[in-house]
Amino acid sequence: MGLIREFDRGELANIGRDLHSFAAELFPVCRSITGHGIRHTLEIIQNRIPLKTFQVPSGTPVFDWTVPKEWNIRDAYIKDASGNRIVDFQRSNLHVLSYSIPVHTKMPLSELKPHLFTLPEQPDRIPYRTSYYKPDWGFCLSHKQMLGLSDGTYEVCIDSTLVDGQLTYGECFLSGRSEDEVLISCHACHPSLANDNLSGLTVATFLADFLSKQDLRYSYRFLFIPGTIGAITWLARNREAAARIRHGLVLTCLGDTGGFHYKKSRRGDAEIDRATAHVLRHCGEPSEVLDFTPYGYDERQYCSPGFNLAVGCLMRSVWGSFPEYHTSADNLDFIQPQQLAGSLRVCTSILDVLENNRRYRNLNPYCEPQLGKRDLYRSTGGDGIEAEINARLWVLNLSDGEHSLLDVAERSGLPFATVKDAAEILSQSGLLSVVPEGHAGSNAHAASPSTGPATTRGRGATALD
Repeated sequence: MGLIREFDRGELANIGRDLHSFAAELFPVCRSITGHGIRHTLEIIQNRIPLKTFQVPSGTPVFDWTVPKEWNIRDAYIKDASGNRIVDFQRSNLHVLSYSIPVHTKMPLSELKPHLFTLPEQPDRIPYRTSYYKPDWGFCLSHKQMLGLSDGTYEVCIDSTLVDGQLTYGECFLSGRSEDEVLISCHACHPSLANDNLSGLTVATFLADFLSKQDLRYSYRFLFIPGTIGAITWLARNREAAARIRHGLVLTCLGDTGGFHYKKSRRGDAEIDRATAHVLRHCGEPSEVLDFTPYGYDERQYCSPGFNLAVGCLMRSVWGSFPEYHTSADNLDFIQPQQLAGSLRVCTSILDVLENNRRYRNLNPYCEPQLGKRDLYRSTGGDGIEAEINARLWVLNLSDGEHSLLDVAERSGLPFATVKDAAEILSQSGLLSVVPEGHAGSNAHAASPSTGPATTRGRGATALD
């Protein structure tokens, strides 16, 4: 299988436009960690991929957490003395503190101000703020607008409900030849934020659709979940499935013009860490590999010590590092079709490595075999004959039953696709044989399955969102 070859430049341009159009369809929906917004979002995704939704009742204990009450909102506003809506939820769903309790009253500006959230350092932008686990209410607005409020009495209304209900998440499972799984996870709980929410969600959706048409080695599990509590809930309900996860990626912030960043798993040297670092090294865009930290997105739940799954986080600009983060400036103009398509291509390239990273054994290991009499000096691709021969010699030399193709690619400095092509040609010529999985030697970089969740479970976490 050659996933990376499926996209040429023309296809990527069209895919980028489709990705951006899908993000635009989802952008107006008022999402939160529970409620109608996330359910509607999952329904839209379900039109594109086979998605199964799950409902978990409020009050359900999930490790050290509890599934919260369900929040829904119909309307919200602040009216001045003349009855004009000066802050209007219908104009921007960022205007309301997410999870605000219902309120409808009149109050002077002095009492209203403690419930107003602004960004003094970015006076023209509306901030995104939440109060998931502490009952509160509030409005978000630009600092410039707040400074323009005059003394007087204001009518404030948040027409919301916070009652026992359900936490909803979506799961798309694609069966492969192996029961071992690759996990792709993204949060689907933010309102109108394009990069920090919809970019990862749209790339994941298109990736699932693409993989559904492939002959897969691994099985793939895509999770569309509310941030933090969603991952915790899924892990609490799916310990057996978690034990089958061999590799994983959390996808977020993939639509801006920044270079790629990959945050490694807690293990630090898992195959997903090496595969992603290798792909980024050859992707043609700026990139940086970051060490694991226990703060960020849902990788910190998958990498908690009780599970210690091999799950990293792929981003362009790192959360919190760009001024548009969690503001009204994270809009559809901030994400670009070209960057979305490039992110999808990097994801397929990473999965191409995982799908094809095997070990081979040189069937003619005593000295270098004569390639000429086998017509193996003929150029068969676009890299040129020198690169092809170089790759074939590297593969022959390191195919001792212990080194994987990723080992060869890392040591030679060649792209994985070039090394994979060399192995396929040498196999067809009778010089290599595939080592059956589970029969590898003791090489430290073996692509053997990781251990499943430990019996001791981690407790607690700090929520980014």
